[in-house]
Amino acid sequence: MIGAKMEENNRKKSSGYALIPFLVFVVIYFSTGIILQNQGVEMAFYQMPAPVAAFVAVIVAFVMFKDDLNTKFANFIAGCGNEDIISMCLIYLLAGAFSAVAEASGGRDAVVNLGLKFIPPSLIIAGIFVIAGFMATATGTSVGTVSSLTTVTIGLAQGAGLNIAMSLAALVSGSMFGDNLSIISDTTIASTKTQNVSMKDKFRMNMKIALPAAIIAIILFIVLGRPDSAVDIPTGPVEIIKVLPYLLVLITALIGINVFVVLTSGILFSGIIMLFQNGFDLLGLSKLVYEGFTSMTEIFLLSMMIGGLSYMVNKEGGLDFINDKILSFVKSKKSAEIGICLIVFLMDISIANNTVSIVIAGPIAKRLSNDYKVDPRRAASLLDIFACVGQGLIPYGIQLLVAAKFTEGLLAPVDIMPYLFYQYLLAAFAILSIFVRYAESKDPWNYEHDMPESQVLELAK
Repeated sequence: MIGAKMEENNRKKSSGYALIPFLVFVVIYFSTGIILQNQGVEMAFYQMPAPVAAFVAVIVAFVMFKDDLNTKFANFIAGCGNEDIISMCLIYLLAGAFSAVAEASGGRDAVVNLGLKFIPPSLIIAGIFVIAGFMATATGTSVGTVSSLTTVTIGLAQGAGLNIAMSLAALVSGSMFGDNLSIISDTTIASTKTQNVSMKDKFRMNMKIALPAAIIAIILFIVLGRPDSAVDIPTGPVEIIKVLPYLLVLITALIGINVFVVLTSGILFSGIIMLFQNGFDLLGLSKLVYEGFTSMTEIFLLSMMIGGLSYMVNKEGGLDFINDKILSFVKSKKSAEIGICLIVFLMDISIANNTVSIVIAGPIAKRLSNDYKVDPRRAASLLDIFACVGQGLIPYGIQLLVAAKFTEGLLAPVDIMPYLFYQYLLAAFAILSIFVRYAESKDPWNYEHDMPESQVLELAK
């Protein structure tokens, strides 16, 4: 509801001039990455802290816009303090804490061991996709999944005589499949909160598009990735109890329980497991929870900065300009959905960060959703999908950079890209869903109340 809650009657005339602060943010982020990459700096596009670039953009907005200083501060604070922005930031903190505690309790290793235990050696590459998908869904991070499993993947590929590039592509693809569906992923949090939809509804919408793409990708990995010889897959003990916190979070979220309750329950469950392991060290657990909070500092600050900046830009007519000029081809629901896909995709390939792309594109998508009656659950799904697709098409995306780095020069990111079957199929199915309309919700959206019709009827009882 970020876009919907802006004061329509106070919005100024459409103005491309108002978009300059956003352009400053993108230019700083992108140009820094290009310069550092040319200098041979590793992870060049991730050296510039995004909140700092956003802070510079906010300063530019304060200098450019003509309202008095107090009014500009009031507008900026109103955007930062928007209900959805604050809610999104709190969810980030809880998701970070849950991930930290669950991993420390041994949950991440338990997930990997569980997957490896049941994957036949003849299906190693497809199995890597499945394990990565489950792990990323449970932990909410594609980067963390890639970082954790890359060494294992390379070892399995070399031991079985597999195509290493394809094996790593399966890892990256599975990680992004899981991240795209996870209810504790920062991309899910950003896309659902900017569109004011529930995580379970976005999950269901995403599954209709992502699952067919994943199934075909798995088939391709099975057919093209058979090992030259049988190989034993070493596994550790399967500790189901350590997997349960992830299942608790996933199942309760899909049932529809409040996300704050879901994540808090996950933290408590993981914390209890950890306390039994470390002799009930409550101080250690509290420090770990805080570390989880601080791991989300960057996206927390960025969301607040972008929220305030978006409000200021909208008050100056910047989002109207995007609708009127940049998205002049938008004439219908279908073209509005294409516009949503295009904006977040272009933003992602510009700044190589899918979460940041969604945070920036979210208010624009919400406006298009309201103006052209695009189901916000589809808007949230398309935002997340095409940010994911963008990450799969750029060799400077962090997932590919991390995967290639662990090969110690054997592969470059571009060597992995041809085998990212899932990302290409995901884009194809998402575009197909725009024209064929096979991924629709049976519960229509009530645009007047900005909620599903079933919820309106429930409130009316």
